[in-house]
Order: sequence, then C-alpha cells, then structure tokens
Amino acid sequence: MHYLRQAACVTAATAMTLATTVIAAPAFAADAATNYVALGDSYSSGVGSREYFEDSGDCLRSPKSYAQLWADAHGVDSFTFNACSGATTDDVNSGQLDGLGADTTLVTISVGGNDVGFSSVVQDCLLGNDEGCDNAVSAAEEKGRSELPGKLDTTYANIKQAAPNAEVVVLGYPRLNQPTGGCGIPGFSEAKRQRINAGADVLAEVISERASAAGFTYADTRDAFEGHGVCSSSEWINGPSNPLQESFHPNTSGYAEGYLPVLNSVTG
Repeated sequence: MHYLRQAACVTAATAMTLATTVIAAPAFAADAATNYVALGDSYSSGVGSREYFEDSGDCLRSPKSYAQLWADAHGVDSFTFNACSGATTDDVNSGQLDGLGADTTLVTISVGGNDVGFSSVVQDCLLGNDEGCDNAVSAAEEKGRSELPGKLDTTYANIKQAAPNAEVVVLGYPRLNQPTGGCGIPGFSEAKRQRINAGADVLAEVISERASAAGFTYADTRDAFEGHGVCSSSEWINGPSNPLQESFHPNTSGYAEGYLPVLNSVTG
C-alpha cells in the first residue's frame, strides 16, 4: 500500500481490519491445473517482510508474502504476481488485470484501504490528539460507506469478466492493535488504537459485503492475528520501523502464520 515518505508514515491497508468469518469455498482438485494470480496492495505484495524481489521495484513484491508462500507450497502450474504496494482499486483495474484469463483458477486480492486514505488517518492518530484521531477515522469511515462500495463492485466485476472460471478470494486486513492496553509507542494512546480498530471494522464490513455480492469468498484474518498486533508480546505486525515502509505491516510471521493459514483454510 501507499505509504507516506515523510516521518511517521503508515499505510492504508494497515489501519484496516476485516469483519466477518471465512466463507468456505471448495478445495482445489489435486489433479487439476492451478493457475494463480495475486492482485492487490501492500498486504498482498508482502510489504513488512523486509525482503523483496529486485525486479519488483516500488511494488515491493516479497518472496515472504502469503501469495508467494501459497504458490510455492502448492506447486502451482503458473503464478502471476501483480500485487503492488500503493495500489488502489483504480490501480488494480488499470494495471493488474492483464494476467487474468479463462484458464485462471485462483485469484487473491486485498484492496480498499488506500481508497479511503487510511495511511494519513493513522499518521494523524500517531501525531495528533485523541479527538483529532477520532475525526480522521470518522472521515475515512464515511468515505468507506459512500464511495468504496462502487469502486469495489467495479473492480470485482472486472476480475470476474477477465477470469470467469476462477475462484476469487478477497482477504481482509488484520487489526493493527490486538490486544489493546499498554503500548510503548509515543502518542499511540489506547483510545487512538481502539478507534483505529473500530474504523477498520467498518472498512471490513464494506469489503465483505461487496465480496459476497460479487459471489467471491471473503477471508477474515482478524482472529488469526488476535494477540499478535502492534505492541503485543508476539508481534506479527511491525510497529514504527526503519525503513518507514515496513511500519504497520505484517512481518514474516504475520504472512506465514496469519495470512497463509487463512488462505489455506479456504483453498484446502
């Protein structure tokens, strides 16, 4: 996802959560060809893992992303890795769908956080007071309810048209702050962290509803990350980091032990 290249930047995807439970989907037949395409933003590309393919440039695609891990573990016939840090729904529509086709059997995607501007929201929450954080989250929630549904509907329809035979899994974002309580990050009060979580749930509700309406599977990673958020004793999400792009994204454990098992629970 897009991150601010100034101090205290945070990515949109980070601030988001998912809301509902995984909707079971049929497992892939062991003897069938698996042609997998990974779409979406930084949570799909693997930002936070601190290891990236050289040729991925600013998209920051990682061999430690859940998408690459799934492809490696399942011995897929083909894998197209189009996810890109900073992607919005418009970016997916204009630059990521070229790898889809009638022979595509699996598509995964996480997208929507950048569309509602949660990178700036989390920055505001880190640097401002509790009231400013509440106002910033409220504004993002309103955008999520009013503008995002149509953007997701268009994106999902484009995916379905380009890959009519694929199983499409929409992966949600984990809460940043699980559990809340004591935290050593300056300015990141419990009130702010709870408010970010609440805003994330609103985003997740919108994404899960639109995924369901499209006939796609929504995979909720919230439970998988319970107890492993920022400031936990076993963090699967990076706190403020150097370089800043790593901040507030899953680390290698988050992708391997959080995201990957959730995806496996859907695909079998």
